[in-house]
Amino acid sequence: METKNAVTLLAALAQDTRLGIYRLLVQKGPEGLSVGQIGEQLAVASATLSFHLKELSHSGLIRARQEGRFIYYSANYQQMNALLGFLTENCCRGEACTPASSMSPCPDSDCC
Repeated sequence: METKNAVTLLAALAQDTRLGIYRLLVQKGPEGLSVGQIGEQLAVASATLSFHLKELSHSGLIRARQEGRFIYYSANYQQMNALLGFLTENCCRGEACTPASSMSPCPDSDCC
């Protein structure tokens, strides 16, 4: 991933409502949620929700699919993993990190 792409993705998440929507969709898995369900769960007005879904969709962090008269949104896990990979690319000075269960994510506790 290029830096410009990472900045676009991070900018899309750099807003309270969009971050909340994205986190909810990540939790719901590949099946996602309908627009109405997202609005209900997050108590977001339809016009506001539409704007934020468009921004997240445009960034590529979420995907939309139509089923009948409903639109469902789900997280784009491939894009999420690419961003996480970019952010951690040089973690631990290029050495393998220890398992997440340890107190420090890096072999050298001073590196992170």
